[in-house]
Amino acid sequence: MEQIRREDMLELTRRMTLKRNCFDRIAGAYMDEEGFVDGTFNKHFQKLKPKEQQVNLDIAKAIPFSGTNVQLKEYMFVEAERKQGGIWQLLMALKECGLKNDAMLDIFYEEFGSRYRTGRRYAIYFFHGSYDVPLKASDKESLWESEEVFQFLICAVCPVSGDYEPGKPESGFLFPAFKDRSSDIHRIDIFREDGKFPRSERVEEILFQL
Repeated sequence: MEQIRREDMLELTRRMTLKRNCFDRIAGAYMDEEGFVDGTFNKHFQKLKPKEQQVNLDIAKAIPFSGTNVQLKEYMFVEAERKQGGIWQLLMALKECGLKNDAMLDIFYEEFGSRYRTGRRYAIYFFHGSYDVPLKASDKESLWESEEVFQFLICAVCPVSGDYEPGKPESGFLFPAFKDRSSDIHRIDIFREDGKFPRSERVEEILFQL
């Protein structure tokens, strides 16, 4: 397990405001006490009302803004985990389609719900974002040119109450990892609000036991 640079995460979160929003799509599912899907949604982020955008930006931002290397830890997908039909392939496909494939999202919700048991209702929020990573001059000042476009997913799992009112994220992830100001598709940053992670170091087991 490698260390996450706090500066990388702060750079991302600065693009998670109403004026500098980096998200184009939000999707998710409401899960019942037994881990079954109780309803889903899939919307263009910019079509949400400003108040809704702010609520969801706060949810998404909580993942990269959390305590690096304590609440947010980086894991690598080893070659065996990048096989056909695995979680890595599913996440790559969701990133590439920009969350526009409901069938693939349903696969994730069902698989996640079958393993994540809390005995209470919760919601899975997915965000798709793009960040034009600016070049840095030798004095660390940003230049206008873009070095690369970092396309990414943020997933946040939140308890819900009342009429699907979300609480603070209790788990989630950022994929791909944003490492040294660049995309690393072989790594994922996994979030646990309490900082307690399963003993297993296999990404699939950690992810589905959050």
